[in-house]
Amino acid sequence: MNESNADQGVRSKVLLDEDQISRTLARMTHEIAEQSPDLTALALVGIQRGGVELAIRLAGLFTKFYGVTPPTGAIDITFYRDDIDIRLGKEDGQPRAHSTDLHFDVSEKTIVLVDDVLYTGRTIRAAIDALFDYGRPEAVRLAVLVDRGHRDLPIRPDFVGKNVPTSRVERVVVHLVEADGVDEVIIEE
Repeated sequence: MNESNADQGVRSKVLLDEDQISRTLARMTHEIAEQSPDLTALALVGIQRGGVELAIRLAGLFTKFYGVTPPTGAIDITFYRDDIDIRLGKEDGQPRAHSTDLHFDVSEKTIVLVDDVLYTGRTIRAAIDALFDYGRPEAVRLAVLVDRGHRDLPIRPDFVGKNVPTSRVERVVVHLVEADGVDEVIIEE
């Protein structure tokens, strides 16, 4: 049981540690490269928030392994969600918007959307809607660190770090060193 959550009665288990995340991202980089005939036409777009750091890391691995640094951006999907009214009421009742940073033309590129956890598919649908407001990509692919199942929409990732069957009451939490000071993926009950 995680010490910090033990007092609250929350049980947690580490699914991926720092080394496993590092190896997983390296594998995913190679898988993306294998399915991308022209790496110069590839761009990585992280979904705010957790997907952004992962997209940046993947871009660094492309530089390290292939000598090509794909353009990397961030997309906010807050106002594209179909469940924004359900999500209101959290914190102060206002949705938390983040920045979108797409400093490159998405048209005629293969865009790899990057997210930390894939659950219902609603975030990905919203990200695709948002992306098409910026142009018409040649193709859109999906890379996720963790696929936990329970889809509400017919969304399937192209590149998966780890498949983790979960129940709907469990939560998968990704901590990244850039935001949290540690790299780990945990499951909480």
